[in-house]
Amino acid sequence: MEYSIIVENVSKSYREQQVLDQVSLNCQPGKIYGIVGKNGSGKTVLFKIISGLAKPDSGTVMVENERIGVDADFPESLGLIIENPGFLFTSSGFNNLKYMASIRKKIGDDEIKNTMAKVGLDWKSKKWVGRYSLGMRQRLGIAQAIMENPDIIILDEPMNGLDSAGVEEIRKLLLDMKQRGKTILLASHNKEDIDQLCDEVYRMESGKLRKEEQQYDDIFHYAPM
Repeated sequence: MEYSIIVENVSKSYREQQVLDQVSLNCQPGKIYGIVGKNGSGKTVLFKIISGLAKPDSGTVMVENERIGVDADFPESLGLIIENPGFLFTSSGFNNLKYMASIRKKIGDDEIKNTMAKVGLDWKSKKWVGRYSLGMRQRLGIAQAIMENPDIIILDEPMNGLDSAGVEEIRKLLLDMKQRGKTILLASHNKEDIDQLCDEVYRMESGKLRKEEQQYDDIFHYAPM
């Protein structure tokens, strides 16, 4: 069985608080994996470790057959949106993405324009990102995550700030990427996102990650904090 992500017995503590406790997770191409749990449960920390943005205290992370922190500092083909993307607020959305694309030089203007259209943004707009609504900034963050056509996409609460039409657009986009063989990790407080998108669902609680085998209703008994 082919796995694009293998997380094995990963633990992480900050000061004296254990955030991740022997977490393991295997992910395959062409599937969407939902991670649910209260704020502060460790979801974002797990995403950062998979992305190479944080180092585990113990355990290993393999992404596309490379051990993160040993064979590579960061996964080669990974796009992500974690917390608040860092944009240049006095520049347009297109210019922000063009600047970010210039770092790895994988794509040109046409790919940026096409990606902005996919997430419902007008690439011709001169509007500064600092004047974007929360939903528009969220769309731009998703565009940033997917514009280089990565094999693996990690999205931490990607629907924040989107109206109902925007949520439907992004759900369709994620399902299309799944059909094209992408591996997608998704953290969401929205039950409908999890129900409609995810092939497998895992719950993070007290640093432990466990697979949810039953219906997902009981994992949304809490209110987002």
